Amino acid sequence: MSDPTRRAGLETLAVHAGRTPDPASGALAQPLIASTTFLRGADGGEPSGFGYARSDNPNRRALEACLAALEGGAAAAAFASGAAAAYAVFQTLAPGDHVVCCADAYHGVRAELAGPLARWGLNTSFVDTTDLAATERAFTSRTKLLWLESPTNPLLKVADLAALARLGRARGALVVCDNTFATPVLQSPVALGCDLVMHSTTKYLGGHSDVMGGAIVAADPAGAFALVREQQQVAGAVPSPRDCWLLQRGAATLPLRVRAQSAGAATLAAWLVAQPQVHAVHYPGLPEHPGHALALRQMRAFGAMLSFQVRGGEAAALGAVARATLFTRATSLGSVESLIEHRATSEGPRSTTPRDLIRLSVGLETPADLIADLEQALAV
Repeated sequence: MSDPTRRAGLETLAVHAGRTPDPASGALAQPLIASTTFLRGADGGEPSGFGYARSDNPNRRALEACLAALEGGAAAAAFASGAAAAYAVFQTLAPGDHVVCCADAYHGVRAELAGPLARWGLNTSFVDTTDLAATERAFTSRTKLLWLESPTNPLLKVADLAALARLGRARGALVVCDNTFATPVLQSPVALGCDLVMHSTTKYLGGHSDVMGGAIVAADPAGAFALVREQQQVAGAVPSPRDCWLLQRGAATLPLRVRAQSAGAATLAAWLVAQPQVHAVHYPGLPEHPGHALALRQMRAFGAMLSFQVRGGEAAALGAVARATLFTRATSLGSVESLIEHRATSEGPRSTTPRDLIRLSVGLETPADLIADLEQALAV
């Protein structure tokens, strides 16, 4: 029988990829298989295809099939967190190898590269990857990996993924894109030439602030991804069956949530631009954003993340965050509730984020209600 999802739309994939009715009971909701070990055959083999939960599990296998389909990849590996997923990619390299990483990357990735991985012997150059020439100059004879984000966290810069993928291939480097902000709904790094796509599935894929996870999706199941899979199974930073079950349930509504949240963020960004207390708004959907034209080409909408800088410096930013009532003061993003944070404080003493910057994750509340909350929070 042919696969009905092979040429399906994203909404269909989100609901059906990796899902089949339970053959034992006929249940449409996938059973939660909590077992850590599985019955072996008389010959010591694995007749069910499963032997031990760290290596594989039915819920994890289903989630990975779903994620690969959503990103248009050939395979996926699920991890216990986004940080674990990123670390598994870096661990495919060798001491003395060199990484070119976008300067405005998620602070956890920067901490990995500047901390334990640097002590291990990995060398990293942080560069503005919106500048193709500067990115190329950062390459050395030992560069093995180009790590990208677009839009970036937290300044929402937009990098030319197709051009950067061509550069990486020409220089023999693996090209990896963190697609957490854009999600498969808005951007397809594999189609743009990236080798691997990383997600913190804690965010939009889960979508409800109740499960942590990460994933790597591969354009090619061989090569570097085989080493990622080895890291997953040997190092063991894997999600629990329940985490996988929750993430796949969240993925079913991903397209609807992300499109609605993106529309809300666009409304908030346009409002913020007109506020006298705000001197900069970072959102690629704004025509004045430096990456707007590029975002129009490589994204299907502009996302639900935005940041803005307020007049009055850090004190004014902290005050506005403290006065918010409908927005929840919390770190993370991508859930149904809107979040607000003073990003530099959240990132800690090594943060390079402007001290007057506030980051928003726009949820599913009525945009007019969110605007009213920001209006009172910004009022002096």
